[in-house]
Amino acid sequence: MSLWTSLDPASATVDPGGSTTVRLRLRNTGDVVDEYRFEAVGALAPWTVVEPPSLRLYPGTTGTVRLDFAPPRTPDAAAGPHPYAVRITPTEHPEAATVPEGNITVTPFEEVRAELVPPTVKGRFRGRPRLAVDNLGNVKLTASVNGSDNGDQLSYDIRPGNVQIEPGRAAFIETTLRPRQTTWFGSAERRPFTLAVRRSGVAPLDVEGTYVQRAVAPRWLAACLGVLVALAITFVMLWMAYKPQVLTAATEQLQQAGVSTLPPSPSPTPEAPKAPPAASSAPPAATEPRQETGTGGGSGEKESKAPEKAPERTAATAVRELAAKDPGGRHICYRVHVRGKGWTDPACDGETAGTPGSGTPLTAANLAVAGTNGTTGRVFVHDPASTNGEGTFPDPFVNAVDGEDDYIGSTKEDAPAMLGFAVSVDRGKGAVCQSSYVHDDTWLGLACDQPGAGFDFTYAGTHDNDSWIEAVRLTV
Repeated sequence: MSLWTSLDPASATVDPGGSTTVRLRLRNTGDVVDEYRFEAVGALAPWTVVEPPSLRLYPGTTGTVRLDFAPPRTPDAAAGPHPYAVRITPTEHPEAATVPEGNITVTPFEEVRAELVPPTVKGRFRGRPRLAVDNLGNVKLTASVNGSDNGDQLSYDIRPGNVQIEPGRAAFIETTLRPRQTTWFGSAERRPFTLAVRRSGVAPLDVEGTYVQRAVAPRWLAACLGVLVALAITFVMLWMAYKPQVLTAATEQLQQAGVSTLPPSPSPTPEAPKAPPAASSAPPAATEPRQETGTGGGSGEKESKAPEKAPERTAATAVRELAAKDPGGRHICYRVHVRGKGWTDPACDGETAGTPGSGTPLTAANLAVAGTNGTTGRVFVHDPASTNGEGTFPDPFVNAVDGEDDYIGSTKEDAPAMLGFAVSVDRGKGAVCQSSYVHDDTWLGLACDQPGAGFDFTYAGTHDNDSWIEAVRLTV
């Protein structure tokens, strides 16, 4: 068997997300008719299409095969040169396969995504958000991070200040925000800020967040102190204006002696107390309880049955009712355990579950879904041993299929307050949106996860170790 091959061109360039074509020419230099099969091999084989996949040539004739290269616009298509090869196998003599080789250069591209977790932080003296930076390009990312705000009201401690991220990887940057002035009394103040991801020769990527600065002492304490000071001043002024005249017992006796020196007349002998009147009658005898007799002729007490307790209405109960009314719809139902009060009634599809504004923390949540291929959850609670001002995840993720209850947190009397929780549906492939009411604040903005973009769950609440949630709303 004899075969001649040629690649045109032998080297080519392609952009990720685009395509390029290389033509393979071959001539049957043998003396028999033969059919050739083509197969792309090497690292570029998944992105290579050979057309046609086979070719039949007579002796002395030439044919052409087209090789289409289409690398995706993802970090998998690394920038730089990539060798490739095509295996040519003759039907008549498969042992005499030929493998011509070429080279494809993938051009570089940069794509960066950044997100604050959480976007809103609260504190009296500091806040600690985390900046997640994802390198979605096909070259190594080198960037620096700095912070700014209107009025220079905050100082920023960013660790690390510079990062290098490989393609397809992410880095988390710890940020500590500190207000330049302390608020002693009054309501919380919202201070917007911006973290900028800077790269050489490219406009910075700005990520906006909000720091809610709380007063050291609540407003009611300042009002109470003001009232106490006013009462103290009023009391002093009244005392000075109406000071009472105090006379001692000795002064009163001397004044009486100056008026009369006669000895006092003897007082009459006190009358002996009278004996109490005799009881007129004995106390009434206690009445014995009456016993009812049965109606069947025999005597005996009536038997009374205690009312049967209604079954507990959980999130799964509510979501099954919605699924029965809307079999093809997507629904989520949920209820929360309020400390000292117990479980709330189930709420569904954006309704409020909890007691917003009551100051009472939640300690557990009960979730159930329909039409979303199950749910996954994990609770984030107060940590009394925290050294960084944040809570902790005490338990791993828990799962439940459609129509079944998923429980996170604890209903014990000494259970820690729930600061927030992570939730996803369909193992992160579906979208779920949430909003939570944070103690001493208000409802946080509606936030949703982004399936397929590296964020497979949404987080309701904050990471602040002193900011529990009082109510939630969920939709799918």
